[in-house]
Amino acid sequence: MESLNDALIACITAAGGSKQVGPLLWPEKAPDSAQRMLLDCMNEDRPAKLSPEQVLLVLRLARAKGYHDGMNFIASDLGYGTPVPVEPRDEVADLMRAFNDSVAQQAALVAKIEKAASRVNMRAVA
Repeated sequence: MESLNDALIACITAAGGSKQVGPLLWPEKAPDSAQRMLLDCMNEDRPAKLSPEQVLLVLRLARAKGYHDGMNFIASDLGYGTPVPVEPRDEVADLMRAFNDSVAQQAALVAKIEKAASRVNMRAVA
């Protein structure tokens, strides 16, 4: 791939083609009109271009199909290493694990606070 446009075209192809992707980008348009609009945006000689949000949607659609070359192109072009996709289920599991760890830490702190408070109360009585 020589350009971001080439990477986006490959992502669109991986996501099902312009006929499938166009209506997702412009749901208010008729499918044929949305497809033509997308093809117009992908033509480097035309002034029409995708918005940043639409570029992200195209990348998300390709990712959902297991195609990552669009993101890899962007990372490489900016001088980053190859990104590693995180599966949503793995991300949720990681977040749940972190949450559970924080709850356990909070419970340990509560126990320490109660123990320290009881020592202070015993000194006050004596």
